[in-house]
Amino acid sequence: MVFKRLLGSLGVGGPTVDTVLDPGAVMPGGQLGGQVQLKGGDSDFTVEHITLELVARVEAEHDGGESEGAVVFERFTVGGGFRLAAGELHSVPFSVLLPWETPLTELHGQALGVVLGVRTELAIAGATDKGDLDRLAVQPLPVQEAVLEALGRLGFGFRSADLELGRIGGTGQQLPFYQEIELTPAPQYAHQVNEIEVTFLASPTGVDVILEADKRGGLFSDGHDAVSRFTVGHQGVEQVDWNTEVEGWICQLVEHHHGHHDDHHSSHHAYGHHHGDDHGHRSGPGVGTAVAAGAAGLAVGVVGGMVAAEVIDEVGDFFEGDDEDENEEGGED
Repeated sequence: MVFKRLLGSLGVGGPTVDTVLDPGAVMPGGQLGGQVQLKGGDSDFTVEHITLELVARVEAEHDGGESEGAVVFERFTVGGGFRLAAGELHSVPFSVLLPWETPLTELHGQALGVVLGVRTELAIAGATDKGDLDRLAVQPLPVQEAVLEALGRLGFGFRSADLELGRIGGTGQQLPFYQEIELTPAPQYAHQVNEIEVTFLASPTGVDVILEADKRGGLFSDGHDAVSRFTVGHQGVEQVDWNTEVEGWICQLVEHHHGHHDDHHSSHHAYGHHHGDDHGHRSGPGVGTAVAAGAAGLAVGVVGGMVAAEVIDEVGDFFEGDDEDENEEGGED
């Protein structure tokens, strides 16, 4: 890869930076490795710190409609405190742990349409500047893959995936957004639901699987959403009959008859724990608390037990389109 970015605030003659990620997709909670490669400019500089930012393209609904923006959801300082001589080549290796709730971008190597990136920030001579932005590929944890594969075997089809700004109530969600994987219904459920949405909230101990059904209305009833949550552990994935397990979840989800007025209940499964009907718990678009966002992007303030999210000003340049080639992503800026 070429050195991509002349640090703008340092002007002509300043250092250049290129971050090279280790090949292959990583898992939520797993190690992301690579190297930050620097090339000195026309004079010596002191590198005060090198910081990596994890960036996600996120959607939000608000009074003016829907907007899309880029949100920084984690930062890692991976180096700094050294002198970069004029023209010197210097490499800083790094290995950092991704947040457990990092969204999935692919399944079996097939892109889901979710866009994540790693951006490099350098502080040099009192000036802070953003370096290059590299696409981040994330594959599912074994339990996430098992659930998705079971849904596929049951006849559900992939429709789309996106990231929604907001929180799911009653969970330990840490990030300021959550991922929705939208599925077309299996034939045996097509008369009951329009679609199923799957959200994973992973943690060191396991994964919350939130299922939401867009239920069709009947002769004497309107359509409504039904939401249920199940908790599964990371261990023993290969011992579980996931077809039977997931089919039981779907049956409970679609057989609710009273929509948002269902009583909360819980029951135990061979592997998962059902946390009942969480109707109205999502604070994301369309189901409850409105998400504040400005017309010119995501003007949001996210607080409470999480990494502070910030809106970055290069939304149009953040891997615009999902089918860009390597030259667009990794070429000259």
